[in-house]
Amino acid sequence: MKPIALGLLLTLSLTTQAVAKEKTNISAGLAVDQQLSAVLEVDDQYRFTLGNGGTAFDYLFQHGTFDNPDIPVDWYVGAGGWAEWDDDYGVRLPIGLDWAINKQISAYGQVHPEVNFHGGPELQLGGALGVTYSF
Repeated sequence: MKPIALGLLLTLSLTTQAVAKEKTNISAGLAVDQQLSAVLEVDDQYRFTLGNGGTAFDYLFQHGTFDNPDIPVDWYVGAGGWAEWDDDYGVRLPIGLDWAINKQISAYGQVHPEVNFHGGPELQLGGALGVTYSF
């Protein structure tokens, strides 16, 4: 699937999900994921990234906290897909930490093992760092 078509498909699914719910928690920010990227996050569960190098979409299906309430860091695991503008594309498994800096600003860091399907399956390891502001 071409990266532009994948990006449009992901945007449509994200928009549909946001409209279907009555009240959504929307965050926007910047990240280093697909090179320098803009990030849109809905309900702390759907993360769409559009950057200089390509696009990515992650569904964060598992969230957790650490036992110490003084640590404002949560963890998450997700599943997603990515496509680069040079026709590389694949799936990934983001595993990360989310730090609530204050009520509206949070930072995250993740590693994501990924499989690149362009030219045959190839296992890779990627990562991302980002900051988002909740509206």
